[in-house]
Parts: sequence; structure tokens; C-alpha cells
Amino acid sequence: MSELPASGRAQRRGNPERVKAFADGVFAIIITILVLEIGVPPSLTEQSLREALDELGPDLVAWVISFLMTGMYWVWHRDLFNQVRYVDSTAVWLNLLFLLPAALIPFAASVLGEYPGEAIGLHVYGVVLTATVVMRSLLYAYLMRRPDLLWETPTPRARQLGALLAVAPVAVYAVAMLLADVAPRVSLLLYLAMPSLYLLLVFGLRRHPSTRGEAEDFA
Repeated sequence: MSELPASGRAQRRGNPERVKAFADGVFAIIITILVLEIGVPPSLTEQSLREALDELGPDLVAWVISFLMTGMYWVWHRDLFNQVRYVDSTAVWLNLLFLLPAALIPFAASVLGEYPGEAIGLHVYGVVLTATVVMRSLLYAYLMRRPDLLWETPTPRARQLGALLAVAPVAVYAVAMLLADVAPRVSLLLYLAMPSLYLLLVFGLRRHPSTRGEAEDFA
């Protein structure tokens, strides 16, 4: 089979704005569903309401973690696609596959909120977040290897730093899942700390003289 001419490949490219808008909508729905998972039964007495609010503690913790995680993935997606000039069919499908595990975050959050001290809830949460990071890394790697789809060709150093930021959360999720059986509270705290750890990593890369220039575009 002969290779498609350059003009034919160009015609297969699309505007990334629709992909960004679709992802924005999915992330907005994810955050909305997270909020809808939190509620109390109607027609309670004052004492019963206090007890119900106390029982909502784990759900609120799961909501905070999941909200921050979803926000982190959305900001990353926005920053990545700000570099994208065109999308092809592979990029569109990889974007969908990235959103697939991300859309499961409300489910994982509900399990975590319902069973905060159980290892299974922490494991389910970690698996969903890890799958999201894996698909995020594949999407990033594909786009970085296709400079014809980007506004500017990234330097090898910038690609390496971007890949590091893409896969770095996996290490934290792995430790959190390993600790889930023996120290569930520590495991939960690691999930809660992940967005802050991510921001500290970005801040460190921006401050270091050898990575300052390439890291300026990372949010």
C-alpha cells in the first residue's frame, strides 16, 4: 500500500478546539457528579442531622481529593492542547481513552467515601488514577512525537520534563496502594497530598537553573 501523500495527511487533520471543548465538558460533568454524590436524607431531626453530617466526613474527604485530582488533569490537558495546532484520528482516540478512566473518578470516589478505612476502596481509587495517568502519558508521548501537529517543536529537554511530570504521580499512587492494607490513613493522605506534591515538583523545576526555561510552560 502506497503512503498517503502529504496533502492527503493534511486533509485528515482537524482543529483541536473541538477536542478541547469536548474534554472541558467531560471534566465539568465529572466534577458535577462528584458533588451530586454528597447528600443527606431529608426530614431529619437536629440530632439526626448532626449524626448524618458527621458520617459525611469520609465523603467530603473523597470529594476534596477527587476535585483536586480532576482539576489537575484538566489543567494538564489544557496546557498540552495549547501546544497543539492540529489533531489527527489517533490523537482524537487517545484523548478519548484518556477521558475513559478519568470519567470513573466519581465511581472511585464513591467507593472511597463509603469504605474509607478499607484497603479495597483505596486500591480501586489508585487503579483508576493510575489508569488515567497511563493514558495521559500515552497521549503526551504521541503528540510530542508528532511535531507536525504542534505549534512549535519542543526541545528534547522539554519533552523529557513533560514526560516526567506525566508519569510522576504513578509513584505516589503505587506507594499509596502498597500502604492501603497496613496504614490506610497514610494511604489516604498520600492521595490528598498528590496535587500539592505535583505543584511542588513543577515549582522546583521552574526554580532550578537547568530546567527553568523548559518548565515555564508547565502549570
